[in-house]
Amino acid sequence: MRMRRQATLASLAAELGVSRTTVSNAYNRPDQLSPELRRRVLETARRLGYPGPDPVARSLRTRKAGAVGLLLTENLSYAFRDPAAIGVLEGLALACEDAGVGLHLVPASPGRDDVAAVHRAGVDGFVVYSVPDDDPHLAAVLARPVPTVIIDQPQVDGLDRVGPDDAAAITKLAEHLVGLGHRQVGVLCMRLGRDRNDDFVSLERQRTAHFHVQRTRLEALATAFGKAGVDWATVPVVERFEHTVDEGASAARQLLGAYPQVTALICTSDILALGALAEAERRGLRVPADLTVTGFDGIAEAERLGLTTVHQPVLEKGRAAGKLLLAAGEHVNPKVITLETELRIGTTSAPPRTMEEHWFGP
Repeated sequence: MRMRRQATLASLAAELGVSRTTVSNAYNRPDQLSPELRRRVLETARRLGYPGPDPVARSLRTRKAGAVGLLLTENLSYAFRDPAAIGVLEGLALACEDAGVGLHLVPASPGRDDVAAVHRAGVDGFVVYSVPDDDPHLAAVLARPVPTVIIDQPQVDGLDRVGPDDAAAITKLAEHLVGLGHRQVGVLCMRLGRDRNDDFVSLERQRTAHFHVQRTRLEALATAFGKAGVDWATVPVVERFEHTVDEGASAARQLLGAYPQVTALICTSDILALGALAEAERRGLRVPADLTVTGFDGIAEAERLGLTTVHQPVLEKGRAAGKLLLAAGEHVNPKVITLETELRIGTTSAPPRTMEEHWFGP
């Protein structure tokens, strides 16, 4: 079967008896043509099978890709699975919609050093979402001559950033637990570095963590409980590389198995806290009578279950980052947007059990 040769901008212009600029304006600058002329151009284009201006050629000519790149050092599916990431993605997409630009996801699996995806991305700027300070993909982004905005972490001098005051937010949570009387606490935290460590965390690893959000939260907890007379060196901290409910449950199992005297589990995300709640139920522990569990993020499932947590506006975080990036040319000095957080006290926190009620579960 013979295929008709695809029409070009030049052949369409010849067919209409107009200039190539006129045809181009029908697609890119419609205000430059009368409605009747634009209608005639588009109808003739459909009849001849002209698909419109080549976007690649246009980007070469204008040096604009018409898209924002989102870098997250996770598998692509993470952006559509993790509730907090979904909120950030939605907020960023809303900012892109308002500006009439596209959104290009640039996933980088954790532990991989191949930065080709960053080099290949045809974008006008990057939003970097929560990566460690030693990540090679971040270095590749910063090597490109386009504006960049950081969400959460890391802190990079000279770059715009959006995120909450993690230290202040988790300090309020710690003060809530101290006020209830908790002194024997344990912590479940998200990954602290690019290397996998699904185990207890030393003070040195906490101090040198490359994910500064987690490092900041642990430092703030140490300070708050230190003021209450708790030696942070005696507080068990368990790290999990993968951020899933199942991993939260396994981390809680590991910590409670070694430290059954713990009366409160402080989780640095709601996802880990949901896993901790599941493990408490498996062990027959009453929450909060036998064990207090807290989280961080304020996702919908945590709210439904009444989790005591720190709520942060994840959708607004993505939207603010997108707006900041798209307005990058309008300010000279780097801007930092600090989002408000709220301690939401739910039904999973209460004063610690008495010694008479001490639990010696499996």
